[in-house]
Amino acid sequence: MPRVALVTCAELPDLDTDDQLVVEPLRSLGVDVETPVWDDPAVDWAAFDLAVLRNPWDYARRREQFLAWAHAVPRLLNPVKVVEWNTDKVYLRELAAAGLPVVPTTWLTAGDAADLPHEGEYVVKPSVSAGSADTGRYDLADDAQRALAVAQVEKLVARGSTVMLQPYLSAVDTAGETAMLHIGGAFSHAIRKGALLDGPDLRDGQPLWSEQIEPREPTATETELARRTLDAIPGSDALLYARVDTIPGPDGAPVILEVELTEPSLFLATSPGAPERLARAIVARI
Repeated sequence: MPRVALVTCAELPDLDTDDQLVVEPLRSLGVDVETPVWDDPAVDWAAFDLAVLRNPWDYARRREQFLAWAHAVPRLLNPVKVVEWNTDKVYLRELAAAGLPVVPTTWLTAGDAADLPHEGEYVVKPSVSAGSADTGRYDLADDAQRALAVAQVEKLVARGSTVMLQPYLSAVDTAGETAMLHIGGAFSHAIRKGALLDGPDLRDGQPLWSEQIEPREPTATETELARRTLDAIPGSDALLYARVDTIPGPDGAPVILEVELTEPSLFLATSPGAPERLARAIVARI
């Protein structure tokens, strides 16, 4: 009987409730399923026929440790080279350079002045994060919020982070984000994500896990953008799963917000048959 590890973190030893939905379909296909914690030194990763990243959601503040662990896992999906590329959102620069529409981003690192625009709503976030931790929305025409934004930039840069400054796209308040899920190299389903950020980041590094999620039928333009995006990613033919998040830009055309290839929520519960599709795709990789 093949052994598959659905990799998680200590906070979710039994997986997130959505990812639990794939366990029984895997077992029905004759797979021995376990949910080991990625940084547990007692785990023998070589004993698994496959390790699938699902909920290692505490990696962001320990990215180098996480990548060292991932390199040491013999059979990991998604592949470690993809994980290395995808766990820092500077990959958006490569996608933009490839001609793909990406949310306009100003990148700030050590030595850069926090010279922010004088008006408009902007999002400040680190390039390495999970669950919107250390991410806030700021009205830069408001003196108090502007001061908070500058302080956030300076705090993140001081700890060694690359900071992303992006205009807040108001379409998220109405249309929301469209997240398109691919499983086993094929489109599986899509969901709508409602607006999450309501103001400056005052959470002291805590993530935002509460999301408004509902099924969505993506437009042909969104679907085509997701496909073009995945085609532009090195090693995309080896992906077990992928999620492309888009949002309407100022002209209404979709732009890429992010591409989740490491440990994305797959929203299996929103699409009949999605857990079974994922289980079959996993078994096909053993």
